[in-house]
Amino acid sequence: MKAFDIPIRAIGPGSQPDDDAELQFMDMPKEIRTFDMPRVPEHAPEHDMAQARAVVDDAIAALARWRPDETAYPCIEITGLARGPLAVLNEVLGEGEVSIRVGQARALRMQETLFAGVWRVLRLDPRGRLEHDTIEICAIPRLAIESARCATRLRLPVATTLPDGLMNAPSLLAEIEFQSQAWRPGASAHVVNLSLLPLSPVDHRHLEEMLSVGPVAIMSRGFGNCRITSTSLANVWRVQYFNNMQTLILDTIEVVEVPEVALAAPEDLADSALRLQELAVWMAEPCET
Repeated sequence: MKAFDIPIRAIGPGSQPDDDAELQFMDMPKEIRTFDMPRVPEHAPEHDMAQARAVVDDAIAALARWRPDETAYPCIEITGLARGPLAVLNEVLGEGEVSIRVGQARALRMQETLFAGVWRVLRLDPRGRLEHDTIEICAIPRLAIESARCATRLRLPVATTLPDGLMNAPSLLAEIEFQSQAWRPGASAHVVNLSLLPLSPVDHRHLEEMLSVGPVAIMSRGFGNCRITSTSLANVWRVQYFNNMQTLILDTIEVVEVPEVALAAPEDLADSALRLQELAVWMAEPCET
């Protein structure tokens, strides 16, 4: 019988090289924004405080009337509010986690206040001068949805020639276009997770060219940062999540009216109603002294 060697492999402690290597993990978001009741100005004139408090009372009443299933929602016009009361109102409402910018002939600036579902909506003329300033009680201002929809098409442009190096972009675009046409109001979002797919640099460029950036940009700052941009295709959004180091950790395309991460939930609005009532009580105290 011919002898042959049997390979022996050592296992157990001490059998493997010790190179002191440490596993490297991508940093995940660590800071979570929590609600802090805004500071009420201590030395504001009594009449300024009273007018600002009247607007807060209107918002409380509007929240009491608001229903999640209603298309129309309360809108409080404050364009004519004097500078003093407006300064008090700006301080007590503050700025929340979600901001929206719309680039068009008449620019729009929308900022969620510290009270979720209570939005400040500024409409500017072509020269950047304020035309309207409103407080809107809703999951997201209607103008954001309308502005995104008005700048979209129903079909993707036809690419006459495809660049070399494409892998999965054509099939992804076909899927996204089909889901865009099939989506109906009330349907759940169809999400394409680009972070998990094998995509070449050419794929990414082709996706960005075919799904060009639309006029609506949303920033949600809660657990890390989430950037949401409308695209040129109807009901299609680019949603990107970043950690504290501004490193992209999740890149998705969502087919939906508006990505859920940008919306104030009914529970948020109910909570805001209680907090606004507490704020109104605090605002009344300086006027009584």
